[in-house]
Amino acid sequence: MKAVAVLKNILAGLYKSIKRFPLSILFSLSTAAILIVISEMQPIRDGSIREMLYRLAMTAALGIPLSLCIKLLYERDDSKNDIKLAAMYGAGIAALILYYFFLLGKLNMVSNTRYAGISIALYLVFLYIPYLPRRENYEKYVIKVMTSFFITAIYSAVLYGGLSAIWFTVNKLLGVNITSEIYYYTWLAVVFGFAPAYFLTGVPLYGQKLESESFPKLLNILLLYIVMPLLAIYTFILYIYFAKIIFTRVWPQGLVSNLVLWYSVIDAATLFFITPVRHENRWADVFLKWSPRIILPLLAMMFVSMGIRVNAYGITENRYYVIVLGLWVSCIMVYFAFSKKMINVILPVTLSAVAIISVIGPFSSYSVSKWSQNKRFEGILSKNGMLEGRKIKLSNTISSKDKIEISSILNYFMRNHDLKDVSLLPDDFKMENMDKVFGFPYEPTQENRNDYFDFMIDANGGPIDIKGYDYMFESISNRTGNSKNPLDAVYDSQSGILKINHNGKTVYEKNMSSILDELIKKHSATTNKNALPAEDMIFTDENESVKVKFIIKYISGRKDNAGGNVLNGIEFNMLVNYIDDKL
Repeated sequence: MKAVAVLKNILAGLYKSIKRFPLSILFSLSTAAILIVISEMQPIRDGSIREMLYRLAMTAALGIPLSLCIKLLYERDDSKNDIKLAAMYGAGIAALILYYFFLLGKLNMVSNTRYAGISIALYLVFLYIPYLPRRENYEKYVIKVMTSFFITAIYSAVLYGGLSAIWFTVNKLLGVNITSEIYYYTWLAVVFGFAPAYFLTGVPLYGQKLESESFPKLLNILLLYIVMPLLAIYTFILYIYFAKIIFTRVWPQGLVSNLVLWYSVIDAATLFFITPVRHENRWADVFLKWSPRIILPLLAMMFVSMGIRVNAYGITENRYYVIVLGLWVSCIMVYFAFSKKMINVILPVTLSAVAIISVIGPFSSYSVSKWSQNKRFEGILSKNGMLEGRKIKLSNTISSKDKIEISSILNYFMRNHDLKDVSLLPDDFKMENMDKVFGFPYEPTQENRNDYFDFMIDANGGPIDIKGYDYMFESISNRTGNSKNPLDAVYDSQSGILKINHNGKTVYEKNMSSILDELIKKHSATTNKNALPAEDMIFTDENESVKVKFIIKYISGRKDNAGGNVLNGIEFNMLVNYIDDKL
């Protein structure tokens, strides 16, 4: 009976959350539905349709925090006017439609990072909308919401595990075919169906009093006796490391920022959560008083490290995010260190503002990075006497280092933005014509030599000529062969070696990585083209025994540290015809 009562309480809670946040649940279910459609349509040969569906799923997922914010904002209004709520929801849906067409027009670095920034900002707004302008016990409100989140995660994991066990048992004992898609769809149903509905049951109503609620004992133990001692030890190690840097005068440019930044963010979160118990626990009070002060010199060290990188290579989006997050956490530490009465709601409010500023507007990471790289580009050209007004002059005397720097900047714009964003380039500039504009070809950096390449045949291309071939092997990605057939093919995906056998004798052998070499050479070592016309993905070869045509459906690889090409994966059809009449 107790189990039945618990189940009734869960169902009642789910009903209340659906009634309270219907549009948010609908957006969540829509996201799951679109992901199921994508799975059912695999393989999606048309890249534009695949991208459109992913954009729809991302937009629906963005509607979840947006609609939550709208509902929580509406609950602050005492009038409870349904027409007003409908108008607010309508404005939110209109904003999502505009976002889909104008800010999510194409999936790339800019759209993906902007999406992440806006999503983070909306979820942070969701956390503080009910608590503005009130200031007391905000930490307890966040703890209550986070507790609901972790309980939901545990329940969801158990539910998914139980359902998966049922599918497995039905498959093994009853012989019912349960495909891998069923497990995936079950996961989607739990994550986008049960989880949000159950989580939202733990979101307090606006105006709900939390003063009487005690600080969770488990969280108290976790923070005071596990997290805080670990942070103290880590601080001590960083100071030893800091002293080593000063003594040796050797600055490890790429490591310091990550060592300090995430430690500082975790420290800030810990300070936020222990604020309610600082007057009840001496250790918490000491930590809250001295930790922000101790961490400030480490943050200064981080900024010196970042300054070295920026001075050498300019600002990119990744460096921008590190710098901005570092500035935010530095301001928070100063606030913690010197504020007499802390108002912790400032943390999510300011962080959400930073997230928005970082991805939208004239001070966004994209605007600042493009400006910085343009200035760096212009500076290198000026230093080498390659500028005549605003026109680039050819140069044969430029150093190899500067050639690599110029190539790296152009590669950055091509991968992350557009070559048209480089103000000094001709309008019709293309990377393959670099020697005609600069006087030297593209020079890859060691970093770019680790680039990954991904080529796919365009599914919308015309028919493929198969005249002159008698046999076809379809969709080869890894093939062990079949000795019963007189003509057979064996492909080892580990070595990339293809062998064609006739009556057990190898009559043709090819290393398929040579095809990757040809594609990269033809389409530039800096270009990752996802869909190529059929004529670019067809290769022919022959020896004294057979004639072969390869129709490459998909191929991927990367540049290794030595500058060579490494084949990661390939899928192809192969046409074969005998030349040797004795075969």
